[in-house]
Amino acid sequence: MDGASADAGERLLLIGATNRPQELDDAARRRLQKRLMIPLPDASARSQMLANGLRNVAHSLSEARAEPRPAAAPPPARTHACPPGRPPPRAQLDMQQLLETTDGYSGSDMAGLCREAAMGPCRDPNFEAALLSGMSEGDVRPVTRADFDDALCQVRASVSPGDLKLFEDWNRQYGSFANQQAKRQALAAE
Repeated sequence: MDGASADAGERLLLIGATNRPQELDDAARRRLQKRLMIPLPDASARSQMLANGLRNVAHSLSEARAEPRPAAAPPPARTHACPPGRPPPRAQLDMQQLLETTDGYSGSDMAGLCREAAMGPCRDPNFEAALLSGMSEGDVRPVTRADFDDALCQVRASVSPGDLKLFEDWNRQYGSFANQQAKRQALAAE
């Protein structure tokens, strides 16, 4: 970084990212003056990630709601025996429950979850035989809640609560906006 320069009239922007900020030495921290912690995606962002991850796949995705689900609501039934092209009503994807289940998932985790769930119809018995006999793209059944249940068994959150605490502690000590947040909190408490 010491030798990096731009010609007159040009600007140079250096951006770096790490999952291990605690391993940056003091020289790197001095040179990277703006240090921003990007948090894990919230429910709204995860909802958009699910929609984007399934945009090219037939699915029975229900409408997302930002408000939390009442605790007494029962989870949807798991159903694997879906007739092609028509999932049973209880197998429809419950977006709100998926958002609650994926709390703590990173963007990469959400992409992996969508890829794994989208493969669900391809894992059905007789799928390969139907494909070889001339099955068209429109004949593939939609992705269902059961596919997401199976995918959730395979794709887990990759960031632990302990890692999150380390990131938050580092951000409090070295983050660019940590002092501003502390100042606002102190003023609000007065």
